[in-house]
Amino acid sequence: MKIHSMILKNFGRFANKEIELKDGINLIYGENESGKSTLHTFLKGMLFGMERGRGRAAASDTFSQYEPWENPSHYAGALRFECGGRNFCLERHFDKYAKSAALFCEDDGEELSIEHGDLEMLLGGMQQSGYENTISIRQLGSAVGNSLAEELKDYAANYYAAGSSDLQLADAIAMLREQERRLDKELRKVDMENQARRERIEQEASYIWRDMRRLEKEISQAQEAQDICKKEWDEQEEKTRRRQELEKQQGRFDNWRIHPLEILTMFAAVILSFILFRRPWNFLVAIVVALAAGLYVWNCLKDGRRKREEALLQEKEVSDQLNEAMSKHIWTIDKLEEDYREKQVQYENLQEQLEETELPRETDGNYEKRRQALNMAIETIQTLAEQMQTHLSRTLNDRVSKNLSAITGGKYGKVWVDEMLNIHVLSEGRKIPLYQLSRGTMEQIYLSIRLAAAELIYEEKYPLILDDTFAYYDDRRLDNVLKLLSEYPGQVILLTCQEREEKALRKIGVEYWRVRI
Repeated sequence: MKIHSMILKNFGRFANKEIELKDGINLIYGENESGKSTLHTFLKGMLFGMERGRGRAAASDTFSQYEPWENPSHYAGALRFECGGRNFCLERHFDKYAKSAALFCEDDGEELSIEHGDLEMLLGGMQQSGYENTISIRQLGSAVGNSLAEELKDYAANYYAAGSSDLQLADAIAMLREQERRLDKELRKVDMENQARRERIEQEASYIWRDMRRLEKEISQAQEAQDICKKEWDEQEEKTRRRQELEKQQGRFDNWRIHPLEILTMFAAVILSFILFRRPWNFLVAIVVALAAGLYVWNCLKDGRRKREEALLQEKEVSDQLNEAMSKHIWTIDKLEEDYREKQVQYENLQEQLEETELPRETDGNYEKRRQALNMAIETIQTLAEQMQTHLSRTLNDRVSKNLSAITGGKYGKVWVDEMLNIHVLSEGRKIPLYQLSRGTMEQIYLSIRLAAAELIYEEKYPLILDDTFAYYDDRRLDNVLKLLSEYPGQVILLTCQEREEKALRKIGVEYWRVRI
């Protein structure tokens, strides 16, 4: 990537300011408060955008700090650059009410979409954190952060495993963790559904069990009522049998419904009427007595026949009622027993369903296999990252050592940088931790790490942006670092408020492009 020009339409103290840049070293000179830090911030804002803070933080954030001095509603700029052999123009409006961004190719006029990642693609996937930890060094800010250590880990795992640095280790692990969380969520959902199904089955089984107990009670009551009715039926049958036997024993006299002695008495009364009364009254009295006796006999026979018929009818009615009651009890018991058998079958089916919910499910095995696969993938990536980190550490240490040796004139020929960017140097046979070194040497080590990291991580050669970086360098090491930067394969943008960099460049014979602001 090569920047052709920065166009500050309205940004900070600048208005309609265009700064042209060339290949190699670009020396941008300006006195204090002339706008060098503004240019540095402008480049970062153009590449990655700039958001305004919220609440109290908005009063002192970067957005507010570099808001145009005049006409703040027109907060905008443009950047013309070359990438992949094609020329592009990036325009941004930072104003909160008219915020927008546009990117187009100057060669053919093709419009690209920043929202859909076209600018990120041109930048090779470089994020703002990587930009700030490698190619962009602000004033007194050369120290590297922990995010660079994580980016180096990602690079090591992805590049050496897949031959590409497009993937991100942290993103890959995060994706696997997300799949694991989704799997757990899915399993919890299945368990909740199974538990809800079990509760529904248990509730339904409870209802049916209560119905079975109710039917058992009703069947018992119906059987008791049937037993009582059967007992009454047996008693009635016994009464009928006894009556029939009594009638059989009494014979015809019982059928007459009048006792023979009564008949003899009536005959005696008729005879006495003849004897006791005179003629012809004895005939009349005998006839009257005979008629009275006949009427009495007829009434007795009639009354006996009526009572017998009533008794037989009553006996028949009782028998019919008992017979109907018995039939009703039998039907009721049969119906209740049929309902009970149906409920029993339903209850047994529900018990089988409950047993099925307690059995190991086939899906449980699938979930466990998927979980094991995810854990294995995460462990594999982490193991691979550790192995590749060792390989990367050697490569990074070699390149950092080479850079620092060139800057210090061979005084520090060996540097050790571990995976957490803890730093030691070798000097005169002693291993020295970073905190025991001078501020200038620390700055030079940080610069060496940034250059080595940028060379390792990014295939594209981005412009190197240095804002008054060499304040702690002595003249000899300044000459050395400028020689090293002259060999950098991309652009170098030096923002400085001093003339010593320009004098050193002239001294060592390095060509440069000078811009004064």
